[in-house]
Amino acid sequence: MKTSSDLDLKNKKVHFISLGCPKNLVDSEIMAGTLMKDGYEVVADAEGADTVIVNTCGFIEESKKESIQRIFDMSDLKEAGKIKKVVVAGCLTQRYKTDLVDSLPEADLFVGSGEFQNISKILKDHDQGSANKTFFNLPTYLQEATTPRVNSQPRHRAYLKISEGCMKRCAFCAIPLIRGNLQSRTIENVVNEAKLLVAGGVKELIIISHDFTDYGWDITRKNPQAKESPFELLKALNEIDGAQWIRLLYLYPDGITDEMVNLIKNSHKLVKYFDMPLQHINNQVLKSMNRKMTREEIVQALNKIRTNIPDAVIRTQFIVGFPGETAEQFEELLKFISEQKFDRVGCFKYSPEENTPGGRMENQIDEETKNRRYEAVMEIQQNISRDKHRAFIGRTLDVLVEGYSEETDLLLQGRTSQQAPDIDGVVLINDGQAKVGDMVKVRITDSMEYDLIGEIAQ
Repeated sequence: MKTSSDLDLKNKKVHFISLGCPKNLVDSEIMAGTLMKDGYEVVADAEGADTVIVNTCGFIEESKKESIQRIFDMSDLKEAGKIKKVVVAGCLTQRYKTDLVDSLPEADLFVGSGEFQNISKILKDHDQGSANKTFFNLPTYLQEATTPRVNSQPRHRAYLKISEGCMKRCAFCAIPLIRGNLQSRTIENVVNEAKLLVAGGVKELIIISHDFTDYGWDITRKNPQAKESPFELLKALNEIDGAQWIRLLYLYPDGITDEMVNLIKNSHKLVKYFDMPLQHINNQVLKSMNRKMTREEIVQALNKIRTNIPDAVIRTQFIVGFPGETAEQFEELLKFISEQKFDRVGCFKYSPEENTPGGRMENQIDEETKNRRYEAVMEIQQNISRDKHRAFIGRTLDVLVEGYSEETDLLLQGRTSQQAPDIDGVVLINDGQAKVGDMVKVRITDSMEYDLIGEIAQ
């Protein structure tokens, strides 16, 4: 059996392919940090690595297909002799366990979402001749502030994961099956990591979880004297010196309180950006989805935000084609979107998932109808977005510079506080110079459906 000292530099080069949501990305960053601490080198190119770790997503059918394809792609590289090991990690692995192992003999190791923190030992043992190739456990791991982690985002921004799992049981969602029940980090733990990130140059902290508004419930249930709550966490983060933008993602409308809205309203750091996945608006469909709010309560939450923070950006997501959704119920959704004029809307065609209530329901909607309803939602939202963006022409906005445009290196690209990375549009800067991470004033001169165009103000 080989010893760890026998490993040469080539055997310690690792490439990551991280798929799915930012929460999965943080897991990849923790794996990378753990490996680098133990002497491994993380490389940007798969063909320059000995080991490729595919951190998979198993949320919906489209994500699963993408994960499988990337595993096949890496297996082809292995067969061609360009890499030595393929490691399949993450949510798809955790969800399908034995089935995935049996169907992918090309992969060398399978690491579930309850074991990813042990990736360094797993790789070392395999290099030393261990025959074990499957590593599964309950997903109970919570990172500490000092957990090794490499920020894969541009230096000026980072995701900050505050909890794992979810206490809700939406009928369409498999997350509790994959990630388990809600587990919150302590406020002290989260704030300490946030301070480390800011000390490293991060200007924008993006707070992620499966449901921000349930944060701390598991802790206070066990200890009613504990201070963990969404409001107390926001207060603590708001006091961190050096952070310029603190952005919240995944707020469910039933947990948006008056004190939370007032804190965001009066803070210069807490971005006035509310990402609330509503999923539908018809009460019967909401009930079928096992969503715990009615249309009337959703409208109250929206009015609370808009009354107190008129310039707040509201982003939401809807699912079309949920089992039993009638034409009339869909028309109610379309009308609601037209009336509310959300700043951002994501739309998903319902994907029936194994072992979820929705997947077992009768009256599944055919794909043609789902596609038609999806197109109708996106057409309405494109027109709303176009009109909203035209209203910015002539205004001067604070823009965080991200680098050169993905379309052309002739233009700089940045974001306003109203634009979250990777899911919203950008500001294209066609005049003026700035460095990545600079906060600059940009005068908006033109607009498109999802992007703004402007010049750095002199």
